[in-house]
Amino acid sequence: MGSNSGDLVDILPADERREPGSANLKVAKYPAPADIAGDDPAKEAESIIASLNQALAARDYNAVSQLFHDDSYWRDHLALTWEFRTLDNPSKIADLLSKECRLVQVELDTSAAHKAPQVASIDALGTVKGVVFFTTFTTTLGSGQGFVRLAKVGGKWKFYTFFTTLKKLKDVDEPRAAKRPVGHGHGPDKPEKNWKELRDQEQSYEGSEPAVLIIGAGQGGLSLAARLKMQNVDALIVDRQKRVGDNWRNRYRRLVLHDPVWLDHLPYVNFPDHWPIYTPKDKLGDFFEAYVNLLELNVWLETELVSSEWDDAKQQWTVTVERTLGDQKTRRTFHPRHVVQATGHSGKKNFPTIKGMETFEGPLCHSSDFRGAAPNSQGKRAIVVGSCNSGHDIAQDFYDNGYDVMMVQRSSTLVVSTKNISDIFLYPLYSEVGPPVEDADMMFIGTPWPLHKALNVEATRISFEADRPMLEGLTKAGFKLDKGPDGAGLFYKYFQRGGGYYIDVGTSQVIADGGIRMKSGTEPSEITARGIRFADGEDLEADEIVFATGYQNMRTQARAMFGDRLGDKVGDVWGLSEEGEFRTMWQRSGHPGFWFMGGNLVLCRYHSQLLALQIKALEEGIATYDKV
Repeated sequence: MGSNSGDLVDILPADERREPGSANLKVAKYPAPADIAGDDPAKEAESIIASLNQALAARDYNAVSQLFHDDSYWRDHLALTWEFRTLDNPSKIADLLSKECRLVQVELDTSAAHKAPQVASIDALGTVKGVVFFTTFTTTLGSGQGFVRLAKVGGKWKFYTFFTTLKKLKDVDEPRAAKRPVGHGHGPDKPEKNWKELRDQEQSYEGSEPAVLIIGAGQGGLSLAARLKMQNVDALIVDRQKRVGDNWRNRYRRLVLHDPVWLDHLPYVNFPDHWPIYTPKDKLGDFFEAYVNLLELNVWLETELVSSEWDDAKQQWTVTVERTLGDQKTRRTFHPRHVVQATGHSGKKNFPTIKGMETFEGPLCHSSDFRGAAPNSQGKRAIVVGSCNSGHDIAQDFYDNGYDVMMVQRSSTLVVSTKNISDIFLYPLYSEVGPPVEDADMMFIGTPWPLHKALNVEATRISFEADRPMLEGLTKAGFKLDKGPDGAGLFYKYFQRGGGYYIDVGTSQVIADGGIRMKSGTEPSEITARGIRFADGEDLEADEIVFATGYQNMRTQARAMFGDRLGDKVGDVWGLSEEGEFRTMWQRSGHPGFWFMGGNLVLCRYHSQLLALQIKALEEGIATYDKV
């Protein structure tokens, strides 16, 4: 396809595939542009918040709803109920508040200059202006923070998006800043054991048991354990690896995060400001190991789940684990009240069973088992089945080591450059000049996904135009492209499918130049002793084959680990609900005492606090499983 071939953006197909049962999220309607010249954003924000508090105090929830635009959204995370909700019109807002309203009072948050009310664009192109600001609020159970967008409608300012997220339970303070502990060995009541002795005792669980057992020491398990520690809830992480961080170290040798560092900080401990923008896998693994030591998290390594059983009457688990220490294996049975599956974004590896696999004469594996191409392998042939991030990275590794490489693309893929991810989709929110990461999360998560999707439709158009030379080169090489669901790009590939994209770090040019050859639109039908036979009848020879074919849903892993009784109870994991919230993740799973924790670093950082608050509320009797 040359430059005279028409509008590349318009002719690319949209990808509507999504997790089974997941809603195809609608795209929000923008308010009509309005003249706001001469309006004082601080005065308008103060006025509408005063009206909101007056209506809340009077329990006049129809009056509350009338403060909202007809196409507005109230996104709530645990402030109104123990669920994640997005209400998309005033009548739904009034209906929910009339059933139970925990919200007591809302205040403007002017603690920093970037939080003060100010005029900002509501759409991606800057044609619709509104007023944005941060809030704090109190509820009957605790307190939290919010982020608001106002739009002017018929001469009146109304709420367009209203976000509330619980941050603290009443009378429960995290031991940070002015609340930090005095320190070991100070004061009249000095313990007999020193800090190291007490720490060893804590980690060994001599004479004690954890309230929460977390399975998996990746970013999900570590983030949640850190949040629970700050809530004074005892949590033990178990992991089969030999070292914390091996879940990253043991991946293919070329792996580097495709997300920039500003997006990836962990709770309580940011990456230092000399950290590279894109983190190598081994460096990330080392940081995870340091994080465990800095936050004094309890982790048992080389530990496997042996058995588990839930007791409805006692509301607790009986879980047996087997731990390897040196050349000794020991078993321990715990009775936690909560078990958290934090085994990664997805479930079991999606490794297809294809006729003849056992006859192939060379190495054949899933991408999760690929450790790197053999150096100086000129003349060898490799086939990589799969065309997303892992498939590209592995194909590049083969290419760099002299292989003749063929990438098999079974269906279309969204491709976007790392530069555009940083410059168009994330800047300035997550960047060197952006706000503190906690505030960036409030603005990012505080954007209801239907509006976020509308913004990303526009951003994807801009991105595809900026990447035009690269995308046209890919198309000429036979690579099939798409723009994601409804043309909304990368985020909605991830949110609705959990994959189907490549963030380009250089391999696209290699494909465009013919260094990595393409075979698109067909599936392997048989593995032969020397290669792959495809559904279209073509045979390709190979010395090595890698299936970069992704992973199954986390629910499949839960069923494999905990059995059908639990697997039948828990809801579908990932994908979006009809309201536009993630399904089942970080919230009640459908089975008491069982939770899913996962996602990329930004999702883990934010949602780990919400999951920790839910567990703490249950531990304190503030919440029960039968009441939302």
